[in-house]
Amino acid sequence: MEIYHQQEDITVFGVHVKTFPNGIKEAFDQLVKEFGKDGSYYGISWMEESNQVKYYAMVPEVYKGEANKYHYEKLIVSKGEYRTETIYNWLNKVDSIKDVFNRLMPDRSPDKDRPCVEWYKSDDEMLCMVKA
Repeated sequence: MEIYHQQEDITVFGVHVKTFPNGIKEAFDQLVKEFGKDGSYYGISWMEESNQVKYYAMVPEVYKGEANKYHYEKLIVSKGEYRTETIYNWLNKVDSIKDVFNRLMPDRSPDKDRPCVEWYKSDDEMLCMVKA
């Protein structure tokens, strides 16, 4: 585990995956089709009081206000310190992502103010992030 310092808030926008865990790939495929393969993508999730996982497939704003142009939901990856772990070759390790998050937050469940953040930097590298 490493500490990552997110220097500024990042506005992200995208799709709520209401059928979690089913539908995640299709949601990201939809975003990639619209916004291209280059660049980062984010998966953001937390546990609702009803014990249901809320999951969003998101793309970061390229310029301020871009999210307002689209009819997607908008969230913020807030600045601050995050406990992180990098997963390389993540496409072949999708089933292990939940285990990484369990290590990063052993004493609590994620909530909307402290969600689990998956930062997909490339097809090979993904950073799992939990607010410290």
